[in-house]
Amino acid sequence: MQIMRADRNDLEEILKLQYLAYQSEAQLVNDFNIQPLTQTLEELMDEYEKGVIYKAVDDKEQIIGSVRGYVRDGTIHIGKLMVHPNFQGRGRGIGTSLLRHIENEHKGLRKELFTSDRSIRNIKLYERNGYKRFKEEAVSENLRFVYLEKAAE
Repeated sequence: MQIMRADRNDLEEILKLQYLAYQSEAQLVNDFNIQPLTQTLEELMDEYEKGVIYKAVDDKEQIIGSVRGYVRDGTIHIGKLMVHPNFQGRGRGIGTSLLRHIENEHKGLRKELFTSDRSIRNIKLYERNGYKRFKEEAVSENLRFVYLEKAAE
């Protein structure tokens, strides 16, 4: 597996991966209208222009994971950390590798991310990598986000 910066030509494939990878999150919160499942290619292109998107590729150059972020006020806001369902778990460490990659590319900045309070696996991943909870926010009747941060190194 290799991790590198995505380019414009990768965005359609990343969006398809996003739709696939976020099915489990939608099931957790019982809402298939969550933003990762309704995001358009145009919206993703806008994120690409304003921030950075990384991809993880296998030995066949297939995109199997991705993460993105943008910098504001000394903080890298990390989002959409995803791994293809067929490559999740089993100690492969793809999610961890993507997280560490975006962190290493933004040394000296505070890191911030969020996830659903029901995404226990995600929260554990972030906490194992040094993130601390600092805020919870109700987004809707059934959805709360947990915000986590990591100090600049």
